Amino acid sequence: MKRLITAAFLAAAASGANAEDVKLQLKWVTQAQFAGYYVAKDKGFYEEEGLNVTILPGGPDIAPTQVIAGGGADVVVEWMPAALAAREKGLPLVNIAQPFKSSGMMLTCLKETGIKEPKDFADKTLGVWFFGNEYPFLSWMSQLGFKTDGSPGGVTVLKQGFNVDPLLQKQAACISTMTYNEYWQVIDAGISPDDLVTFKYEDQGVATLEDGLYVLEDRLADPAFQETMVKFVRASMKGWKYAEENPDEAAMIVLENDQTGAQTEAHQKRMMGEVAKLTAGSNGALDPADYERTVATLLAGGSDPVISKAPEGAWTHMITDKALAN
Repeated sequence: MKRLITAAFLAAAASGANAEDVKLQLKWVTQAQFAGYYVAKDKGFYEEEGLNVTILPGGPDIAPTQVIAGGGADVVVEWMPAALAAREKGLPLVNIAQPFKSSGMMLTCLKETGIKEPKDFADKTLGVWFFGNEYPFLSWMSQLGFKTDGSPGGVTVLKQGFNVDPLLQKQAACISTMTYNEYWQVIDAGISPDDLVTFKYEDQGVATLEDGLYVLEDRLADPAFQETMVKFVRASMKGWKYAEENPDEAAMIVLENDQTGAQTEAHQKRMMGEVAKLTAGSNGALDPADYERTVATLLAGGSDPVISKAPEGAWTHMITDKALAN
C-alpha cells in the first residue's frame, strides 16, 4: 500500500512539475463576477489541460493593463474601452476571448430628484467611474446633447469612487452601478427599489463590452504561448458554463477563495445569478457586431482609440476557434 501511495504521489508531482504556469489578473476583487475562473480551477478544468493557473485578485489600486505591461500577468480581465484606450497609448493588447456577452452597467438614480427619463439628467450631478470606464457614459451624454462640464443645461460629473456613498449621502442624483453588485449595495443600505430609477446602458444603446480576456499581441507570435491560451480559454469557458448551470455552487466556490472575508453568501449568490445573465449566449468568441458597437459608442463619445491598429477579433477567433474545436 505504501508503495502504491508513493507511486501515486510521484505521478501527481511529476504532472504538476510539467504543468504550464499561467497568471490571470482580475479586474476587481474576488467575487462572483469572476466565478468562471475560480470554478475552472476548483473543478480541475485547468489541471485537465495541463495548466497551473494562479488567479490574482484586483482592487482599487490595481490596473490590469499596468500589471500585464509590467510582466506581472500573462492574461488579464479588462473592459474593451479600457483595453482600446491602453492600445492607443502603445500597449498592444488583443482580445482572446469574450465571456461576457452583455453589459451590466447602469446609472441608478434617486426618484426624489425628479429623474424619470434621460432628459431629466439636465443640471444634475452624476457619479461616474473613470480609469477607462467613463467612455460609455461620455458617449451617452454626447448622444443626449449634454455637456459634461457642469455648465447650465448640462450635467456635473462627480468622479465616483468604487462605492455607493455619493447616492446614499445625496451628493449625486445618480451613480454608476453594476446590475450584479453596486445596485444591490444600495438596496442593502436600506433604499427601496421603489425609490430608485435605473437606466441600463444596454437599453440606452451605449453598452460596450466588459470582462474580456486580453494578452499582449506580440506574445501570441509564439506558437507555444498561443497553444497555452487555447487551453486556458477552453478551460475557462467550461468553468463559465458550469457556473451558469450551477450558480449557487459557483458562488460558494468564490467564497472559498475570498481571502478577505468581506464577501457574504447572500450577496455572492445574488451576484452570480445576475452575472449568469451577462455570460449567457457566449461561447467565448468575440462577436464582430459587438466589437463594432463598442467602437462606435466610443467614437460617439469623443474617444479616439487607434481602431486601425486593433485586430478586430482576429486573435479572438484564432484562439477560440481552436478552443471550441476540441
